[in-house]
Formats: sequence, C-alpha cells, structure tokens
Amino acid sequence: MIVPATPDAVARAAAQLRAGGVVAFPTETVYGLGADATNDAAVARIFSIKNRPSFDPLIVHLAEPAALSTVVATCPDAARRLVARFWPGPLTVVLPKAERIPDIVTAGLPSVAVRVPAHDVARALIAAADRPIAAPSANPFGYVSPTTAAHVAAQLGDAVPTILDGGECRVGVESTIVSFLADVPVLLRPGAITLEMLEAELGPVRIGVDAPLPTAPGQLPRHYAPHTPVTIVDDPGAIAPTDRAGAALLSATPLTDTAGFATVRILSPTGDLEVAAAGLFATLRALDSSGVRQVYAVRVAEQGLGRAIMDRLRRAGRH
Repeated sequence: MIVPATPDAVARAAAQLRAGGVVAFPTETVYGLGADATNDAAVARIFSIKNRPSFDPLIVHLAEPAALSTVVATCPDAARRLVARFWPGPLTVVLPKAERIPDIVTAGLPSVAVRVPAHDVARALIAAADRPIAAPSANPFGYVSPTTAAHVAAQLGDAVPTILDGGECRVGVESTIVSFLADVPVLLRPGAITLEMLEAELGPVRIGVDAPLPTAPGQLPRHYAPHTPVTIVDDPGAIAPTDRAGAALLSATPLTDTAGFATVRILSPTGDLEVAAAGLFATLRALDSSGVRQVYAVRVAEQGLGRAIMDRLRRAGRH
C-alpha cells in the first residue's frame, strides 16, 4: 500500500522494521526494499519478495555517517576521506564487516556494502527504526529499478505492506560502489559519484571486480533489465528502415534522424546527463509496456555520468 511519507507514516514504518517487517522507501537514487539488517529472518523476506539469489549481497543503509563504525570492522583513511566528502549521498563503500551484520546480508562474505542516503525520508526512517537497514532496489530481481512509489506497487504489489511515497528519485540510478578490500580502491559500480570525482579525492582508482564472487550488488552481467530486448547502437542513422518499424529509439541527447521508429524517447532535450540518468529507468519501464518489439539505445560517451548510464544499458541489453 502506497502511503505519503508523513512523520506519522514514517514512525509506523519504522515500527514495522523493528518488528521484523519489510518497508519500501525512497532514496535519492532508487526506491529500496528495507529490513532490519541485524535480523536474519527479516532480511530473508527481502530475498523471497524479490526472488533474489542468495549469492548477491545487499547494501546496508545508515542514518548518519557516524554510524559506520557500528557495521564495519575496519575503515582505512582513504574510505574515511571519501565518505566525509560524499555522505550523505549516492556512494556505497565496501569494507570488512562487523560481527553484528549477519551472513545473509553479505552473501557469506566477510565484507559489507554501506551507504548513507541523501533523502530526508530514508534517513528519518532509518533513524526512527534505530538500526541499520538492508535494502536492495524495490523490484523483482534483475528488472528495471523503481524510481517512484507507483513503480514499486506495480511490480511487488501486496508483497510489500507499506510503500512510503517520497516522490520521484532525484538521481535515478543506483549508487556508485567503491571497494576498499584491495590495496587500491576499486570502482565496482559507476553512479552519480563519477570516476573522475573519486580520483580527485583518492588518486588512482581501479575499475573492475575485487573478488571472484560479487561483494556488492549490480555486478551480474544481466541486471536492471526490461523484458523488451535492448541493443546499443553507435549511429542510429545506420539502422535500416525495416528494423525501425515497431522499434523504439532511446537517446540521452537530441537526435536528428528519427524517422520510421514506432517511438522515440530523448532523455534530455538539452543533453544534460544528470537529467538523462534520472529518467533512464522510468523510460525503460514505459518502453517495456508500450508494445515495441525492440529498443535501440544510442551509446553515450563513457566519461562522467555517461559511464553509469552505459553500465546500466549494457546490463539491460544482456538477454
């Protein structure tokens, strides 16, 4: 049930979390499906509702940066510098976990992914619950992440008794994830905190994986994916007229050659990648329900926020 995120509703939702329930709530990135991160049974409900594989770890959300020491065992200076700069915000750090965080949250790994969201409703909910909250995106596993309360209700329905409505998500793509388990920081998932921003604070940052198994969400080849096939193209002008029929064209920036497509979606008429990223998942959802047989997505330069947009498009295109 969708409820406006009034103070009373937040208080009731926090009581549900303390009692071992699940609650969907807004963050600045996407809507999350939260449960008490210290309660094994509550966290298990997340995996069941999402049909999420147990090997895919969750992110633990905190109300304040000062609470980091309650969920991690150690924190190197580089990680401290980064969270001091970007928390609250769309940044997740991966660090050795504290004993109070159960294995179900971390997929049995000795590390935990943690962030402090930059959304008043999320932080009020976590503070009122008075415990860390494990929360992946509030959608069926592998599908496009939700950026409105209506998206959550459409996909999860009665499986989630409370969906706090905090409006549309400002950022619209999941948080940047940086691991500090290796000698050099590793960018595991690009997001609104860009590689360039990370390296300005830390120096060299490696891009890739930090372990044989996922240590954070969003690392599987197919993820954030609609049911409709998505193909990335460099030049939409090269798409034959017969291939355009019944297909959608999706671009972050304006295009000139759009004739013959069933629908054309431009994420930002001014070419602003922040606007494009914020609308990406909602647009993929809309196209997925529009009846088109194919989505052609125009490649974005992989710098700044363009790296995050391309990461999501590539994973959406794995079928």
